[in-house]
Amino acid sequence: MRKVIKTLKGLEKVDGAGVKVNRVFARPHVKDFDPFLFLDAFDTDNPADYIAGFPWHPHRGIETVTYLVHGNIEHQDSIGNHGNITDGGCQWMTAGNGILHQEMPRPVPRMLGIQLWVNLPQKDKMAPPAYHDLPVAKIPVIDEEAGRIKVIAGRYKNATGPTQGDYVKVLLMDVKLKANATWKLNTDKNAALFIYALAGAGWFSPEHDRHIDAKTAVLFGAGTELFAQSGDDGLHFILAAAQPLHEQVAWRGSIVMNTPAELDVAYRELNNGTFIK
Repeated sequence: MRKVIKTLKGLEKVDGAGVKVNRVFARPHVKDFDPFLFLDAFDTDNPADYIAGFPWHPHRGIETVTYLVHGNIEHQDSIGNHGNITDGGCQWMTAGNGILHQEMPRPVPRMLGIQLWVNLPQKDKMAPPAYHDLPVAKIPVIDEEAGRIKVIAGRYKNATGPTQGDYVKVLLMDVKLKANATWKLNTDKNAALFIYALAGAGWFSPEHDRHIDAKTAVLFGAGTELFAQSGDDGLHFILAAAQPLHEQVAWRGSIVMNTPAELDVAYRELNNGTFIK
């Protein structure tokens, strides 16, 4: 059974042009969450918290995953993609050797979701950029006695998500348990695995020895089974799992490479106009 080894509430931050987010984990936690680099969460009914958006900015060396439970975010990038992420949809972008993009939220009754960065292996850092639009209609939904599971990436039982990541194979699921329900997941023993609780509360051990509230990330140790038990109000969480890379990380701004010299090259190319390949 996987044991809870770390819980994080995150810190309130302002990013982009003035967007309020909960920075759940980032640079100080790279080694713990490898290959996951960064998690921002957002939940608000006030458009003033996000309407300024994330204007044009660069990425290299990572994949960015934006998943909305509720909301509407317009996306545009330097390789010609333009569209909207809406309720239940996901955008999976491979920055690879370099991409410019912007994410501009639209006013909605509630904006609830996450952005997750997945590191790229050293050998794939300079792969061609790519964009995957994963609307809600493409995401399989499994109804079980314990609740409802949406398979955004990877495979769960007989359901296969519309992607698994181009270079790092990721299991990404939206799990919504009913009140006082028990759910178990078979896992690859050495995969890094964490959850982020969106709503409700519960436990992740049969002994009920640590109560987990909403707006909390939980990192688990190695093991072949994950246990979850919801409380009286149910438990809604995002689950992510993937094999660690165990590689050096050099990170500056929105670019993540393996060495400081590679970062210097990236920013020099941004300045001289050769960043986009």
